Amino acid sequence: MVDSSNSALAAGQAQSKPAPKAQNPAMRMLGMPNFRFKLPSRNWMIFLTVTGSFTAALLYDRRERKRSQQKWCDLVAHLSKETLPIEQTRRKLTIYLAAPPGDGLRIARDHFREYVKPILVAAALDYQVIEGRREGDIRAGTAENIRKLRRKAGEPSSVVEEQSTEQIIAAARQSMGVYEEPGPQGDIVIGRHTWKEYIRGLHEGWLGPLDPPQPPAPVEEVTNLQNNPETTPAESPEKEGEQAPESKEKEEEKEKAKKKPAGPAPAYIAPADYPSRALPPTLPESFDGSVPIAFPHLLGFLNTPIRLYRYLNRRHLAEDIGREVAGAVLASYTRPYHDDIMPSDSESVTTTPTSIPGHDVTTDLPPRNYEQQTILEEAEREWHKSVHKRDPVGPNGDNEREWLDNVVLDPRIASRMQRYTLCPHEEARAQRIVEGTEYILGEKRPAPVPFWKNLWVQYGYGEDEETLKRKPILGNIDEE
Repeated sequence: MVDSSNSALAAGQAQSKPAPKAQNPAMRMLGMPNFRFKLPSRNWMIFLTVTGSFTAALLYDRRERKRSQQKWCDLVAHLSKETLPIEQTRRKLTIYLAAPPGDGLRIARDHFREYVKPILVAAALDYQVIEGRREGDIRAGTAENIRKLRRKAGEPSSVVEEQSTEQIIAAARQSMGVYEEPGPQGDIVIGRHTWKEYIRGLHEGWLGPLDPPQPPAPVEEVTNLQNNPETTPAESPEKEGEQAPESKEKEEEKEKAKKKPAGPAPAYIAPADYPSRALPPTLPESFDGSVPIAFPHLLGFLNTPIRLYRYLNRRHLAEDIGREVAGAVLASYTRPYHDDIMPSDSESVTTTPTSIPGHDVTTDLPPRNYEQQTILEEAEREWHKSVHKRDPVGPNGDNEREWLDNVVLDPRIASRMQRYTLCPHEEARAQRIVEGTEYILGEKRPAPVPFWKNLWVQYGYGEDEETLKRKPILGNIDEE
């Protein structure tokens, strides 16, 4: 009875199932299997939804980021069309780039190539990069460049500079009558840590001395002379032969220590000494404009959600950086950095101590809140915790840290600093570029090329006249 009931149930289920749809005869003759389209299972639906959403968000962000960068490139591309006399060199910008706290220099280079360099290339501007691999390199390099300018201007100094390759090239160009393109230069500073070193180097170069400070007397040699006032007599040749390998090892260790890259040069002046220094006669009335560029860099496994959100929203970062870099490239509008005097009455000016670790000095200047002190300040909270640890004695024998110390500004230097910004009519032109009503300044926007024509040209079946005009002529140089 049980077997008969089970067989009857199985027969009923078989009858209830619909018969499979017949395969297309053409597909069957081609040997194709009979595909049955159906919805995936629950687990596959979850997997495809998550991966598809992430891929769509990534592709959308990449497309919008390219559009934003293309907008700023088109805004400055008319500069590359301008002709220069043969005896002029292109306008040059200075890029200050330093390794982010807790990471290497490669990350900073990638940030520059991805967000800053495309706009400079579109405008056909020349640039030089000052890199810093460790804390203090940018400060030392900026100050040294300023000291070279002061020595070149005629300020007395006992330092004898070795003629570098750049100086040899500059002298050769000067002898041939080649000069730089007249116009404002500028500095692009990437990251809050680089900005703090840039401010410190600017003050050190203009307010500090031209000659390096005298190094402190070596303590080890003095203690050795005190402990061993009398020299030991000469030993026998056998003992000298026994000690020869040890002396060779010590010499090798000294040579290795010399080959290791030395740290940054010590500071010529402390921030507490800024008010007591006199201004050099070669100090200009105003500096060339500068532009601080954001460099968000967050480390740590627990910060993965924040890092993932930023990775999918890089279009906003490209928009902000593109606006700042385009303002520096065009250099059409500069403004001084804002400064707000804290006390309302001039009578309430009192001496206030400068907040510098290890330097308890009072100044007769009113407390000020400069814009340079608060630029990109939120980035310091994202630095790795190892960076915020202060050693009792720094690499230069002091307790100063360019990244951790507060930004100290001298009013005479701060008032001469300027910042590049985009003027309103350039902002309006960038909006017209986005809307498609304007292209490169002075040129008409090319008509859109159909998709099928792009494929036709891509495979080499035909090219339009405009493409052939711009295409370089390549040939066999040996035969020519």
